[in-house]
Amino acid sequence: MEWIDAIILGLVQGVTEFLPVSSTGHLVLVRDWFSMGGANGLAFDAVLHFATTAAVMIYFRSDIWSLIQVGLRKLGRLPVNKKDITLLYALIIGTIPAAIIGFFAENIIDTYLRNPVFVAVVLFLTAIFFMYAEWRYYLRPTHGEMTLRRGLLVGLFQATALIPGMSRSGSTIAGGMLLGLSRYEASRFSFLLAIPITLAAGSKMLIDLLGEGGEVMWSMVAAGAVISFLTALVVIHFFLSFIRRYTLWPFVWYGIVLAGMVGYAAFVG
Repeated sequence: MEWIDAIILGLVQGVTEFLPVSSTGHLVLVRDWFSMGGANGLAFDAVLHFATTAAVMIYFRSDIWSLIQVGLRKLGRLPVNKKDITLLYALIIGTIPAAIIGFFAENIIDTYLRNPVFVAVVLFLTAIFFMYAEWRYYLRPTHGEMTLRRGLLVGLFQATALIPGMSRSGSTIAGGMLLGLSRYEASRFSFLLAIPITLAAGSKMLIDLLGEGGEVMWSMVAAGAVISFLTALVVIHFFLSFIRRYTLWPFVWYGIVLAGMVGYAAFVG
């Protein structure tokens, strides 16, 4: 991996992690298009996960602190706000599906699904899913708050993002909209739900790296992480402002166009 590779991948991860466009799919495509080597790849991916998780934790620091306080008050058997404790439990329950499926299916996904053609197909199917979510949202406006059932179902939608090309944020936001949440509330829950699963993914990669040994250019890895962190902070703020006023349709067309470009390149290549 060269310095320019670290910069590009850090930027791609920071931009795509919290937009409904699939960060994993974009990393697969960028590495394939620019023939980026695998050296330091495991360390780089692990630190990028930590960097984007740090960005969302800082952006939602007040929400996280409130959830911690609610959890401590509940443990101390003190009165808690029902809405806050429901959100905390929903986040815990919503994390379980992706954790279980990821644990058992990771090797299959890494071996058979990380290729540009497969990513293109999933990008296209994801765009169709967003279309359906927006259509249902238009016909049936938001009608509910977060519940434990909704938290679990959104967690199941998050588990589909283990498939390269399926956006984690997109699947959970669209899933939340189908379940009756507003676009903004679905987005907020999606970002908070990202914290445990991305921390777990980064930790596992780091453990695998330490188990393999080998030399890592940590200065290069750190540079990519800083770029990813700063970019993610900007993108989170932009997207939450965007989703208050607009729909997922721009990301629908983006996914269709990108899928077509990747499919065409694979066909003519």
